[in-house]
Amino acid sequence: MAVYKAKKSNLKKLMSQRNTKLDDLSKKTNISTEQLNEYVDKKVMSLNNAMTVSKELNCKVEDLYEWKVSKE
Repeated sequence: MAVYKAKKSNLKKLMSQRNTKLDDLSKKTNISTEQLNEYVDKKVMSLNNAMTVSKELNCKVEDLYEWKVSKE
């Protein structure tokens, strides 16, 4: 069985590719800019926020992070 762990956030890169600013994403998702900044830097999003952000950025939830995969 594979176990997935989020490593590095791709949020900044995805926002850049879509010409989306942090303030705009915050307004469209109702997630504070402070919280989004934490997601860019280090914190892993809750599933609810990841789904909201991915829909707004038109990507898959798994695109929001680089993943470490280990087999157990």
